[in-house]
Amino acid sequence: MFSKGQIVFGVLFFIVFAIIIGFMYRKDLKLHKRFYKGSSWILLAFISFILFIAAIKFFFK
Repeated sequence: MFSKGQIVFGVLFFIVFAIIIGFMYRKDLKLHKRFYKGSSWILLAFISFILFIAAIKFFFK
């Protein structure tokens, strides 16, 4: 399916990509805290809505 070289490249790419994303997030942490204060409530509402829809589907099957 995948050659050994492709697997090695994929793993190394993922590791380097994760490190760069983590570094950039730490660099912009002050901006994230200032501009995205209430975003956790939006995420909570979205997850709750999805769970509500799933509950309706299973109860009224």
